Amino acid sequence: MRWALVKVCLAVTTMVVVAFAVPLGLVVKEMARDRAFSNAERQAAAVAPALSITTEREQLERVVASAGSEARMAVHIPEAEGTAAVDIGRGRAAGEDIATVRRVGRVSTTEVDGGFALLQPVALSSGAIAVVEVYVPEAEVSNGVGTAWAVLAGVGAALVVGSVAVADRLGVRMVQPAQRLVESARELGEGRLGARVPEEGPTELRLAAAAFNSMANQVVQLLANERELAADLSHRLRTPLTVLRLNAASLGDGPAAEQTREAVAQLEREVDTIIRTAREAKPQTAAAGPGAGCDAAEVVRERMEFWSALAEDEGRTWRLAGVEKPARVPVARADLAAALDALLGNVFRHTPEGTAFSVDVHHADDAVIVLVSDAGPGIPDPEAAMARGRGSGTEGSTGLGLDIVRRLAESTGGDVRIGSSVLGGTEVRIWLQLDGRKPVRRGHRGAVRRRRAGALVSIFNRSRSLP
Repeated sequence: MRWALVKVCLAVTTMVVVAFAVPLGLVVKEMARDRAFSNAERQAAAVAPALSITTEREQLERVVASAGSEARMAVHIPEAEGTAAVDIGRGRAAGEDIATVRRVGRVSTTEVDGGFALLQPVALSSGAIAVVEVYVPEAEVSNGVGTAWAVLAGVGAALVVGSVAVADRLGVRMVQPAQRLVESARELGEGRLGARVPEEGPTELRLAAAAFNSMANQVVQLLANERELAADLSHRLRTPLTVLRLNAASLGDGPAAEQTREAVAQLEREVDTIIRTAREAKPQTAAAGPGAGCDAAEVVRERMEFWSALAEDEGRTWRLAGVEKPARVPVARADLAAALDALLGNVFRHTPEGTAFSVDVHHADDAVIVLVSDAGPGIPDPEAAMARGRGSGTEGSTGLGLDIVRRLAESTGGDVRIGSSVLGGTEVRIWLQLDGRKPVRRGHRGAVRRRRAGALVSIFNRSRSLP
């Protein structure tokens, strides 16, 4: 908008300068021409009285010398009865032009070499018509014109530059509020909820700033209400959790009792985490720093050990692959464990007992890929399953669990895909990018896609070897 305003002002000022400077320059040129010919007419008029009295050569030469220069003035007297034609001074006009002036009887100008010649007729006492010729050089006709045009050009250029400078300053006053609005919107989108816009500038931008600030205040209020609601709901779970803990403590010894107590303890930890997170004044928007994260292979082994007992009770066969070496990922251990529990819980919840499943961890150059596959009926509509809160509660439904997994993957710059597994059921692929939220450059997108395709082919080949 700033440069557009400058261009418009430049175009308008240039047109105005041209509209006034060109006619004014032509007027200056015409005035210089009129001045030069007026001087020539005065010189010719000084000789006319002498011509009306005498036509003697010596007297006329003295008159011409006193009136001007013989190099620039000439007198042409025609021949009469008993007298020959007399030409005094240096004549430059053609004989035809002189004869035309005698015949017409009025002043005329004609072009000659190096300038112009003024021809003025004068009546003699004999009745004949003499012609006084005054030479006007080209330099005298254009005297001062060049200087005047230079001054006009300088004034016009100064006006154009001044108008551009003023337009640029006005553009800055208009653009700066818009830029502050853009920066504040970007900060708000990044999670800095204290971003506000000064209500300055033109009326429209002040109204936009006021609307943005009102929207930001509403967003802060809505988030605060949501955090309070989440904390309140989580806090209400403490009472039934306490009952569950007491009941689990009375179960005695045994694998099932120990597993129940561990599940209750984990549930209490998750509730405490939800409450602490909801009570935070600001949302966590920064990416994980260097050294943060967890070992995905270790987390997968731990969670598979937890779910293996339930798998054994339901007669499910399972396989675990790719956890032999560490796989460091930039996500919190609790978040990754919650995502794995959501996927494995979907397998147990939405597939019949005895359905086999597998978990595969693959190490790529720039990512760690976790595959959870099962031999169940599959998910007929993966897109609907990925939508938050659209689980239907029927077989193949995933509810909110996949949304937890999706947000975990996207926090690293990765993604989640749902497809068909080699076991015949559903396959959920979690792509955890190792470089966090770093954007992929346009020139490297093809290479990234090729690496992902190669990694998936390797995973597919490995999965085919599973029973």
